[in-house]
Amino acid sequence: MLPRAHRRLLVPLLAVALVGALAGCALFDRDEPGTPQAQSTASAGGGARLEIPTTVAAGQVSLIQRLGEDGPLRTLSVERDGAWQCVDCAGDGVTSRGMLAPELTARLQVLLATPALADETDQARRYRTTCIDALTSSLLTSTGLITSQDCPGEERTPVAGEILLLLTQATPAEIEG
Repeated sequence: MLPRAHRRLLVPLLAVALVGALAGCALFDRDEPGTPQAQSTASAGGGARLEIPTTVAAGQVSLIQRLGEDGPLRTLSVERDGAWQCVDCAGDGVTSRGMLAPELTARLQVLLATPALADETDQARRYRTTCIDALTSSLLTSTGLITSQDCPGEERTPVAGEILLLLTQATPAEIEG
């Protein structure tokens, strides 16, 4: 049996690995090139709801956040035109939709097209989660997955950090501890 501290680190690592694995699998399951894919499941009300996206096209971004290993999973997807959808934004099970302001949409597109973003991916940085019970944020961009944790001593990636700040300030809710 794993010690408690190891089990607590295992969940965020598995979540990141799952997103990466799903992204790889989704490359073989596209209707047309450049079309974002998302898993859909039936909710309690019988309708389908968006879950974790597995790929995004250029100009699109998805944010997946979780506070600790037991916190709710927040997923936010933003289209090129600034339209966004957030599932379980505040941990209340509610799906919200809206539009980013035109200046924020323009800024987001500039950030997503920045060549330095490719150097900030988990793969390029060989990123590993290290904190227990921290807010883990994963940005899924067309260049790859970029994960960060809110914990002491962790350096923020410049471009992805700015994207994360833009998204969390421009949408309805941040996960609170």
